[in-house]
Amino acid sequence: MRLTKQTNYAVRMLMYCAANEGRLSRIPEIARAYGVSELFLFKILQPLNKAGLVETVRGRNGGVRLGRSADRITLFDVVKVTEDSFAMAECFEDGVAECPLVDSCGLNSALRKALNAFFDVLADYTIDDLVKARPQINFLLGIDTHMPKIVAPAA
Repeated sequence: MRLTKQTNYAVRMLMYCAANEGRLSRIPEIARAYGVSELFLFKILQPLNKAGLVETVRGRNGGVRLGRSADRITLFDVVKVTEDSFAMAECFEDGVAECPLVDSCGLNSALRKALNAFFDVLADYTIDDLVKARPQINFLLGIDTHMPKIVAPAA
């Protein structure tokens, strides 16, 4: 299985926000850190926001931050939001297969089992795991750790 660029950069955006904990991250900063277009990141931001994985703050001093703590966002959460299809073979797609074995095929069963194992592994890893695995992530991403943290308004 090959994940899309959208999933790849969604994970990277969440990692950036986690590394920049306590501060609002701005899309231009994230785009610059990863060498990707701002427009592409804005496109990815919409489904992440809708799923509650990020929150956006509008205005001149606005930005984006994680919608919940990094240790509560799994890679599976991200993949569910950003991937359109998990069809590993034609027989996984509804109404496409013309094979007479589609309902009793061993390949279909094996691929489904493999896909579920893939999902199980993704569910075991959080954004926090990815960030903590890289002690120098702030330096590598160009995040200024001397900037003051912002306090989220009380709900």
